[in-house]
Amino acid sequence: MPIDPSAVAAPTARVHPDAAIGPGVRIGEFCVIESDVSIGAGCVLEPYVYVKRWTTMGERNEISAGTVLGTDPLDKNFTDTRSYLRIGNGNKIREHFTISRGTPPESATEIGDDNFIMTSGHIAHNCRIGSHIVIASCVLLGGYVEVEDGAFLSGGVLVHQYGKIGRLAMISGNTRVNLDAPPFFTYAGFQIVPKGLNLVGLKRAGFKAPGIGILKSAYQLLYRSGLKLEDALAKIETEIPTPETLQLVKFIRRSERGICRE
Repeated sequence: MPIDPSAVAAPTARVHPDAAIGPGVRIGEFCVIESDVSIGAGCVLEPYVYVKRWTTMGERNEISAGTVLGTDPLDKNFTDTRSYLRIGNGNKIREHFTISRGTPPESATEIGDDNFIMTSGHIAHNCRIGSHIVIASCVLLGGYVEVEDGAFLSGGVLVHQYGKIGRLAMISGNTRVNLDAPPFFTYAGFQIVPKGLNLVGLKRAGFKAPGIGILKSAYQLLYRSGLKLEDALAKIETEIPTPETLQLVKFIRRSERGICRE
């Protein structure tokens, strides 16, 4: 597996000859890159980054000092078999963050594109993280957590294993996510509760007033109407069907843990 001649590694870095290192990669002092690792073009690894075996990284990722990628799962069921961590393109992962590979043989933890992952947190085994997500400092994600595109997880958020956070959802700081958080809304409180629309996130994503108004109506049907959950979902489907409201309904119906309620 080739190390591109344009890649630059510091003298104190240790890069296994079987690692694949793409064009223009920069590897800082005291980094360790194990075998069976692939790092795409233009990635930057600051000092003391450790990339463990069976980790694949796309292009233009920036990995800050003290980060460890592809760690063995923090799972008593792990049997030291081959599994993977797959990271997309254009991600920024800041200092002292850890991301585990999958627990079952040949399974994977997956990170999408253009995410901003801040300091001193952990993404556990078999998580599926979408794209354009912000994960602030000291966030901890349990195993098999799913986070959809455009979500924002504030500092100190804890997400229980198998939890799901919807597209463009915003989770306030120090919230314990032990129930699924449907898309487009804001959540807060130690016992997670909905607090309204994620207006800032929606506007940044290009939503205009009519679309935001429809989502507000969906929120009111879901949380303020007094309807049973299935009745509220049926009214959303029949009275205000849009791609976003139907995505909301689909997310809720596939929730196994159940969604948070007021």
